[in-house]
Amino acid sequence: MDIQLNSKIKIGLNHYPYIIAEIGSNHNGNFELCKKMIDAAKNSGANCVKFQTFSANSLFSKKVYEDNYFIADDYRNRKDFNLKEIVEKYSIKKEDIIKVKKYCENINIDFAATPFSYDEADFLDDTLNVDFFKIASMDCNNYEFIEYVSKKNKPTILSTGLSHDFEIDKAVKAFEKTGNKKLIIMHCVAIYPPEDKQVNLNKILTFKKLYPYPIGFSDHSLGIDMPIASIALGARVIEKHFTVDKKLEGWDHHMSVDENEMKKIVNGCKRVFDGIGSEKIVRIENQDRVDSFRRSVVAKQKILKGVTIVRSMLEVKRPGTGLYPEKIKDIIGKKALRDIDEDEILKEEDF
Repeated sequence: MDIQLNSKIKIGLNHYPYIIAEIGSNHNGNFELCKKMIDAAKNSGANCVKFQTFSANSLFSKKVYEDNYFIADDYRNRKDFNLKEIVEKYSIKKEDIIKVKKYCENINIDFAATPFSYDEADFLDDTLNVDFFKIASMDCNNYEFIEYVSKKNKPTILSTGLSHDFEIDKAVKAFEKTGNKKLIIMHCVAIYPPEDKQVNLNKILTFKKLYPYPIGFSDHSLGIDMPIASIALGARVIEKHFTVDKKLEGWDHHMSVDENEMKKIVNGCKRVFDGIGSEKIVRIENQDRVDSFRRSVVAKQKILKGVTIVRSMLEVKRPGTGLYPEKIKDIIGKKALRDIDEDEILKEEDF
């Protein structure tokens, strides 16, 4: 099944991979830094930049802020600010996200965002008129919210980190309940970063067997190898955290890719897609190339007219413009109809 993501892009097995540079909160609440990241993503060849529209109210409950528990290790023992201050600092205001989308339109790169509340989903739909939604892994078991987003009848990318197979299946059914079939399912491991053996790219094959929808890969591993490899297994949407400087303060900069790495992902994904080709066993080399590489039967010694051919008189060498090696058995026992020089390529009419 193909999904028409927007007026320009179709997602499906026979279409080029769609690459999302996940800026998320890496803009650090700074609009100028945000524009710099969008420019870098555009230069890298990514199709889309994606953001997260969370606020302090939509992300954590009051108790989490009271406990001041930091998920990220590099923030856990900080005393200079608390969790709520960080969330507020790294969130993006509605007036700024409007400007961000406009900036994306001006430089011709797709814009997307993840809502974390009903109000944010409405804002993305009603005010920004986004082409598609992205539902985060944390909401894969939030079936009511999934159904609410589905009712907007737009393509939706669903991440499946943190989830058991039965939860993913319930999420898909919740989405389908509205009649909306414009779904893209993302394999995801919500560890930042996972070890290589935790990535489990083969899950992409499982999703392909279970569901008729396009499959993607939301990658949190270090480096560029995993998203490129996922294309060979059938992933057609790649989401990768993106930054302009891995040393910037913030949640995700350290495990994000920069512009040069994203370029390699974009080019690598395209190369692998082109290299997948057809499942049919067909020869694509032209005849001249076949002839130049294959071998023919040649005379291992001078053979006089009338001599009966035995195997020791024959060998095979390039090019393949004469008798193919499979013909050796047919000419053994026949008489030469002319004198044949040593190393001469043999023809049917010679016997």
